[in-house]
Amino acid sequence: MKARFVFILILVIFCLKLATAQDRPTFNANEEVASLQWELIPELSDEFDGKSLDEDKWINADPKGWRGRPPGIFKANTVSLKKGKLAITNYQLKKPETLKGREFTHAGGHIQSRNAASVGQYFECRMKANKTFMSSTFWLINNKGQLEGCDRRVIELDIQESVGHITTDAAWAQEFNTKMNSNTHSRQVTCDEPEGIKGNKAPLGGKCYDDYHVFGAWWKSPTEVQFFLDGKHVGTVEPAAAFDLPMYLKMVTETYDWNPVPADGGMNMSKSDRTTYYDWVRSWRLVK
Repeated sequence: MKARFVFILILVIFCLKLATAQDRPTFNANEEVASLQWELIPELSDEFDGKSLDEDKWINADPKGWRGRPPGIFKANTVSLKKGKLAITNYQLKKPETLKGREFTHAGGHIQSRNAASVGQYFECRMKANKTFMSSTFWLINNKGQLEGCDRRVIELDIQESVGHITTDAAWAQEFNTKMNSNTHSRQVTCDEPEGIKGNKAPLGGKCYDDYHVFGAWWKSPTEVQFFLDGKHVGTVEPAAAFDLPMYLKMVTETYDWNPVPADGGMNMSKSDRTTYYDWVRSWRLVK
């Protein structure tokens, strides 16, 4: 009887925790969107409470997909689940690898949703960046190869991109580890859709690796994307072309050609410092 009572109590506490954590997106009370009714999209959300990545929801370093931008190659072994968090741990390869004539020296992670997101939905994650020259990101992109006609083009929604260690001298990049760096992209068009990049920046109040932040974006319509940082609306963007194609969620740590590998290889730090942590990812839709 006592054991049964304890089991029921634990179950109730778990359910209450789940309900509290997932009843609505992270919005400050004074935000207009906080009064709207939202429901979680389970197939595009994850609390990362399991022992391994849920492969029904996510693809880890797809060998048939994008393998990475040199010198960073995507490796499945960079990904792990620990203490209720998704961890992507960057490292330097023991020896360089060559793939299709391109040399890779470092390993990062690439996780993509199996299910597509659509216009009208809201996406957020609680993330803490790594301290390396490699990135910590949360974004969406469509699959051009799945489309036909004038829809055969690329749209991309970068909710957050940052690097821990800035190695470039370029003036525009010097705050890439202290801000929420968001962008919308239109490229590789087939017909007469415009190409271009339109973005938004918001200060984090410190380095991107100092603490966790909640990065969010409401893909409100084909012509409007709203960005949120820790529940606060920090900017609205009208993409260069219509954002009306299905996109896939991504959590990626990669190398950028504009932020080169430092002379020491950039990985002489603790495993924790080389790791990007995702506490959770949640996607929402309005209740009709």
